[in-house]
Amino acid sequence: MPQTARARTAHRPRWWAELLLLAVVYGAYSAGRLLARGDVSTAVDHGLAILRIEKAFFLNAEHPLNRLFTSTPALGIPADFAYASLHYLVTPAVLIWIFRRRPAHYRAARAWLMLSTLLGLIGFTLLPTCPPRLLDASYGFVDTMAQYSSYGWWGAEASAPRGLGGMTNQYAAMPSLHVGWAVWCGVLLWRHGKSPLLRVLGVVYPLVTVIVVMGTANHYFLDAVAGVAVMGAGALLTAPALRAADRGWTRATGRYAFVARHARLPAPTPVDEASVTGATPVNSPVKPPIVSDGCETSPGERFPGQRTRTNSSTRTAGGTGAAADDAATAAR
Repeated sequence: MPQTARARTAHRPRWWAELLLLAVVYGAYSAGRLLARGDVSTAVDHGLAILRIEKAFFLNAEHPLNRLFTSTPALGIPADFAYASLHYLVTPAVLIWIFRRRPAHYRAARAWLMLSTLLGLIGFTLLPTCPPRLLDASYGFVDTMAQYSSYGWWGAEASAPRGLGGMTNQYAAMPSLHVGWAVWCGVLLWRHGKSPLLRVLGVVYPLVTVIVVMGTANHYFLDAVAGVAVMGAGALLTAPALRAADRGWTRATGRYAFVARHARLPAPTPVDEASVTGATPVNSPVKPPIVSDGCETSPGERFPGQRTRTNSSTRTAGGTGAAADDAATAAR
């Protein structure tokens, strides 16, 4: 891997840039969900086809779970709260945890989540699917979100807050990104969590999410399987996507460096650093400060035993300087 790529992978990105990027991606994803609305009759046909396949292979666990949640408010109401909130709380929390505690793995985790979400958006576009709760009542499903809507902030239209149901695509059921994002969270908690509690949560959270999306009649079992498959495909594409991004970054920076090297720009005028900053240039000799401020001092009196310049030279020449000093002192 190039040096620039290693440096960008090892260091934690700027939080504000990541926040802006994720906001743009999620905004584009939400807008794409709305634009991916297909014909209602087509979505219903797809939902019934999935239901027939599940019945043929005895995979339709949605019916018993939905009946259990409908008849037991102690299970149905918490399940509705989990469906309406955890999807939007746990995923950002895990992303922030990776950003702060495992910065070396953050870039790959973020790329995995974004690629899988993009694949899910393609699935919504190509295969609009009516969830079980929107099928005719003769098929045996009850919309628990509508049944228990008086307990929460959601209305009768999916998990959107009351009055905002028109801002969501209720036929974006295949694949289930509730399950897909839960699998993403579970894998990261299991792989990078050091405490046993985090690893247990990494296993429990995706399993609970699968039960919740089926029991609330928001997804089929095959929707959950498709959500896991989408995350698997995103995981396989993450490494090639990061390598391609690193190559693009290296070429872009190399191209700009080439342009900067070969651009015919006028030579910069030398700047006198001292005139700009008031600092002394590095290579110039440092002049000692003048402490007397122009005043001269008097020679003063000679202290007993003080060595004079003449005596020092005499001592050096003949070796009798010390004796002469003593004699002079005695004579005074």
